[in-house]
Parts: sequence; C-alpha cells; structure tokens
Amino acid sequence: MNATRVIRSAAPLAMVLLLLAGCGFQLQGRQVLPPVLEQVRLDASDRQSEFTRALRATLVASGSRLVEGPRVTGGGEPADAARPAEISILHDELTERVLSVDARNIPTDYELTYKVEIQVRAQQREILAPEMFELSRIYSFDERRQLAKDREKEILREALARDLAGVVTRRLSTLQ
Repeated sequence: MNATRVIRSAAPLAMVLLLLAGCGFQLQGRQVLPPVLEQVRLDASDRQSEFTRALRATLVASGSRLVEGPRVTGGGEPADAARPAEISILHDELTERVLSVDARNIPTDYELTYKVEIQVRAQQREILAPEMFELSRIYSFDERRQLAKDREKEILREALARDLAGVVTRRLSTLQ
C-alpha cells in the first residue's frame, strides 16, 4: 500500500519531467559552442568592462579556452586550424536616461541601457558580421535613499552585463 502511494505521487512529476525533456527544454547555463570557438582570443578596447569580464567568464564556462596576447597577423602565422578564433568587441557602452520626473523636476525613474557590438573571425573568414546586442532595465529613484539607489544601479549594471554576455554566448552557440 505504501509503495503504491509513493508511485502514484511520483508519477505526475515523472510525466512533467518527460514532457519537458521531450520538448527540448534546457536549463540555461553552459552553452555548447561550435568547435571553431574552442580557442578564443577576446579583442576589446576596454578589457576590464563589466561586459568583457562577464563574456570571458561565460566563454570559459562554455568550454572555450581563452588565448591572451596580440593579434596574429603578417608572416609566420600558425596554420588556420591552430589559430584561435577572434571575438572583437567593437562597441561597449552603458547609458543612463531619465524616464520621468516628479512635480519638483527631480528624476524618479531611470533607464539603463547596455549596448555591445560583436564581430567574430575564424580561419581567415568572418563567421559573424558585426552585430549589435542591447538590453535595458528601468529602475526607480528616490533621493531620500541615495546610497541604496546607487547600490541598486551598480547591481543592475552588473546584471545587465551578465545577461548580455549570456545573450551573446547563446548567439555564438548557433554559429557554424
């Protein structure tokens, strides 16, 4: 009787799991990148921006090996297969815009927008033409809670960079 009760209570959960697996549902996290992105050189004008650091972390989590050093050009180049793919961050910008003000003309809502433009080259060809990615978040502002709102802005900026790195990594996982 006890075993029957356990089976009956576990059966709906098993059905849900089977349905999710059957429809292609996957938890977000590690992306499977194409073989051409096994070795990657990240080219960014600001190597310490929040987005660059987040992209570096998501690439490593997805199995890429980051190669440091200058761009390989000119004579004495390694064979195409040994040369790492190059992900260029052409544009990396965070903007803040006032969305609304109160009766005293003090801002009450802001919009943070993070924009990046990425290009990928591998094996002496462009595998991803320059493509713009953009995410934005709205947050409220209260001058009486200045310190808390400044911290909230920092948290949102870091979250936008992580989310944008995830979007770019998912896009990279679709490359051939």
